[in-house]
Amino acid sequence: MKGIFSASLAAALAAFIAATAIMPSDAAAARRAPLTSAYDGLWSVSIVTVYGDCDRGYRYPLRIVGGHVGKASDDSSYAVAGAVGRGGAIGVTVSGGGQTATGTGRLWRNQGRGIWHTSDQRCSGRWTAERRG
Repeated sequence: MKGIFSASLAAALAAFIAATAIMPSDAAAARRAPLTSAYDGLWSVSIVTVYGDCDRGYRYPLRIVGGHVGKASDDSSYAVAGAVGRGGAIGVTVSGGGQTATGTGRLWRNQGRGIWHTSDQRCSGRWTAERRG
């Protein structure tokens, strides 16, 4: 189970996952993301586990389109759902292998950072992101 979830978490969390919770106004802005956003494109995310027995670290791609966060591959072993507000506040949920992780944080023009944790609080850590292309 650890291996299945770790791989799923890595692949999905990798481009953004991250309790700097998104404020209600930021979350509402994220849901109203425009058809195109300043954050659209391919991002490379580095995820580091700080607490828990999940794998130590990962680097994977995510894609933002119209302010919505999704996978940058066709891997069906996990799902990613999230959004970026106009100000850069980001929230992402990753599911795979019967587990769920949530990440929050902020993006800037070409970089980002935040924190993440599993739904059962078994693991948590931080993430950083860099825009690619």
